[in-house]
Amino acid sequence: MIAVITGDIINSQHADTEVWITRLKNLLENWGSSPLAWEIYRGDEFQFKCNIDEVFWRFLAIKSLIRSQENLDVRIAIGIGEENFSSEKITESNGTAYVYSGRLLNDLKSDGHTVSIKTSNEAVDRDLNILLKWSSKDFDSWTVATAEIIHEMIMNRDITQEDLAKKFAISQSSVSQRLKRANYDLIVETNQYFKKKISEL
Repeated sequence: MIAVITGDIINSQHADTEVWITRLKNLLENWGSSPLAWEIYRGDEFQFKCNIDEVFWRFLAIKSLIRSQENLDVRIAIGIGEENFSSEKITESNGTAYVYSGRLLNDLKSDGHTVSIKTSNEAVDRDLNILLKWSSKDFDSWTVATAEIIHEMIMNRDITQEDLAKKFAISQSSVSQRLKRANYDLIVETNQYFKKKISEL
């Protein structure tokens, strides 16, 4: 079983493409090589695959990266299922994980939410999607400053508040306040819950 994330950038036409696309490519490069593991296509859509227990953290890494740029956001459709055919290009691979993820992105475009998940288990889907709807109220309102801090925490789990303060040239108490405002401890708990639910599939 694998996780496939299909996403698209919201408001991409109002932003400097070179900036966000370079940053997104650099992020995805951390997780595998293109076009086998990920691809950006049709200008502002992308797809990549990862292990199922990493998927929530990967989603948040992308969300925080894109939210750390003025006026941009991202829609993310998570599909968890099988990979029946693995092509040299991810966009030509196939299986339930790909089908769920692709269809779900179309649904998201029409229902106004920014993240959703589809697995073969309706009960798991229901639980996780309620969780995602609630938590997205938070994620969708991150400021650029909050998103930057969250992104650093996700990408470098050993980083200290002191390191963050130096990196962003702010006080340690400002770092602490931003993490509190972003409910970072709750995000970590949510990731654990997500992994547990998905392991039950």
